[in-house]
Amino acid sequence: MHSDVRIEQADLADLDDVTTLFLGYLEFYQAPAEPDDARSFIETRMTRDESIILLARIGDEPAGFTQIYPTFSSVRRAPVWTLNDLFVAPSFRRHGVGRALLRAAAERAEKQGVVRIELSTDESNVNAQALYKDEGYRTGFPVRYYLRRIP
Repeated sequence: MHSDVRIEQADLADLDDVTTLFLGYLEFYQAPAEPDDARSFIETRMTRDESIILLARIGDEPAGFTQIYPTFSSVRRAPVWTLNDLFVAPSFRRHGVGRALLRAAAERAEKQGVVRIELSTDESNVNAQALYKDEGYRTGFPVRYYLRRIP
């Protein structure tokens, strides 16, 4: 892991850096967006406190981000986080940025009484799957997740 990776919670002062990374994330998933639309989406999440965005930097350069959506478990009567986005800029891959973001999210979750972090990734993203498994994320629980796309 790169020893200079710093993780901080992003705020509006980081909007340009997060937007640039978010555009890379959308491109990776072949869901390109206009820069103004992407910026507006991130800014709205920030100003409404609808998500937690952790920003990784190496030196002064934005290296990656993760966006987490807080929710709740009715059964556990406790908070749950959905780690919805994780992206590392191509020039910073293989430097431990993704791992640092996952660990920072887990540390914050534990401090805040979160009972689990849920995430998903594309079937073809084997690099992410290996990282998630290595960081303690598991599949195959006796829970079946369903998805219905709304047109």
